[in-house]
Amino acid sequence: MESENDPHRREETTMAKHCGAESAFAHVPRAPEIPVYAVMTACSKDPSPVKLNLGMGVYRTEDGRPLLLNVVRKAEELLLSDPSANKEYLPITGLTEFRELSAKLIFGTDSPAIKENRVTTVQCLSGSGSLRIGADFLAKYYYQSTVYLPEPTYGNHPNFFISAGLCLRTYRYYDPVTRGLDFQGILEDLASAPSGAIVLLHACAHNPTGVDPTFEQWEEIRQIIRSKGLLPFFDCAYQGFISGSLEDDAQAVRKFVADGGECLVVQSYSKNMGLYGERVGALSVVCKTADVATRIESQLKLLIRPMYSNPPIHGAAIAATILKDRNLFNEWTLELETMTKRLTCMREQLFDGLHERGTPGDWTHILKHVGLFTFSGLKEEQIAFMTREFHIYMSSDGRINMAGLSANTVPHLANAIHAAVTQIP
Repeated sequence: MESENDPHRREETTMAKHCGAESAFAHVPRAPEIPVYAVMTACSKDPSPVKLNLGMGVYRTEDGRPLLLNVVRKAEELLLSDPSANKEYLPITGLTEFRELSAKLIFGTDSPAIKENRVTTVQCLSGSGSLRIGADFLAKYYYQSTVYLPEPTYGNHPNFFISAGLCLRTYRYYDPVTRGLDFQGILEDLASAPSGAIVLLHACAHNPTGVDPTFEQWEEIRQIIRSKGLLPFFDCAYQGFISGSLEDDAQAVRKFVADGGECLVVQSYSKNMGLYGERVGALSVVCKTADVATRIESQLKLLIRPMYSNPPIHGAAIAATILKDRNLFNEWTLELETMTKRLTCMREQLFDGLHERGTPGDWTHILKHVGLFTFSGLKEEQIAFMTREFHIYMSSDGRINMAGLSANTVPHLANAIHAAVTQIP
């Protein structure tokens, strides 16, 4: 009689299970839904004709449609008619023209760091891919493993650094009482951070709050960071989305580069060019010397190679075509101004709507916030009420995508907020 402890029998039993009905992956737990996508899915399943999706961080036109910029259409037409165009693999670091133009866009055409070859820029898979490559590089080659994130921050930020094996800390950023910047909290927390710690900074249009430091406040933040020997890591996903000026929205980054110190900068063209699905982005590392920059680039190649080998060509070619052509570039800036003006108009209309209804509370923060989002200050149970009673879908933290609104839908949102605040104080 065979023993139940016989190793050959156990092996046969195991093989039978794997070859039979039971999956080899049956032990894999189901992961929770990603909140922002869960909101989007719930909204798509809602049959209500008045439903309103204010959750996903994407720009929408006045009629609620995705925006394909005219300048992007023109750039694609130029690429399509170019007889020399091809679909060959790009180098590991991406399209050279795109890399060079992206660096000039964020650092300035006259940047000493660029002229002295102290910047290495690699094309990555939008902002997210750029952040992950940057995090992996720091985990492998930087002596500090602690990253300070603003509280709150973009929901995916922690994932990039945790996945790279880095340790997370937070610094105060948003004041829920004033619904503005906790500037003193920022200074105190950065001043107490260990020397060399990495500090993630939103270059402009902070996500999710819509609250940014002033130019003078940025200078004080820079002084603290440099005096403590901290390493700034900028996420620039919304250049041009605050003022409509690409130059003005780059000033925080340029302030740090101008002092000769080192930093990392991530760029995304998802929002400002509307190239969401093209996954167009870049990671730049500003170094003390040109020699260090070339060595870092060599290591970035080794990080990228086993991940995706090289980036896609089409989106980068679109961006480069726009960036290098003066007429297309000027048209792009005009379209950016149009988008930012619409966001400002939506803020004003929502504020006016709440004021007209006599909605309890001070809603002036809606006018003060900048960029794509405003942090409403609504409670989670109030948001649940708005979803249930008014079919309004938004993040449970109270973030509103202002581009999801239109002149026709603002009254619906104002009614919902008024009802939520008065019935669930």
